[in-house]
Amino acid sequence: MTERKEIEVVDAAAMKRALTRITYEIIERNKGIEDLVLVGIKTRGIYIARRIADRLKQLESVDIPVGELDISLYRDDVHTSDGREPEINGSNIPVSIEGKQVILVDDVLYTGRTIRAALDALMDIARPRKISLAVLVDRGHRELPIRADFVGKNIPTSLDEQIKVEVEELDGLDKVSIQKIK
Repeated sequence: MTERKEIEVVDAAAMKRALTRITYEIIERNKGIEDLVLVGIKTRGIYIARRIADRLKQLESVDIPVGELDISLYRDDVHTSDGREPEINGSNIPVSIEGKQVILVDDVLYTGRTIRAALDALMDIARPRKISLAVLVDRGHRELPIRADFVGKNIPTSLDEQIKVEVEELDGLDKVSIQKIK
């Protein structure tokens, strides 16, 4: 039997600071927020994208559209080991992303495969002018040449560890922890 030991590395206050830092960086690097669309990768990326949009509204007094991207059909591990098909929840992007600056948002950047799938899914929808990547946590161990433009926290991990992100909207609290599998 596998036992998991969990160590909290980011609490609610640190998570809020990290998302605020990402928000300021988005404004600075894009020289404003014109033609900006945030697209969260299901599931936790959506909640992080919404929080960034809320902070952008507080700082810039502009509503930024937030979309939801389901990458289930684009993953290279689309079939599960027990032969079941992936559950498809659908994407919902409320505005056209054609010619826009899209910021793809996810909770954890690991191998890069999720982001590759998200890029494929976005390009099937339309052709944005630019796509950037914002992640709450970058844990390393890339298998593809993908890097985030905006990172809340770099948390180096070993291969026998996992990052667990919890958000208030789904889990009842905000925190990031490392789980070591023994």
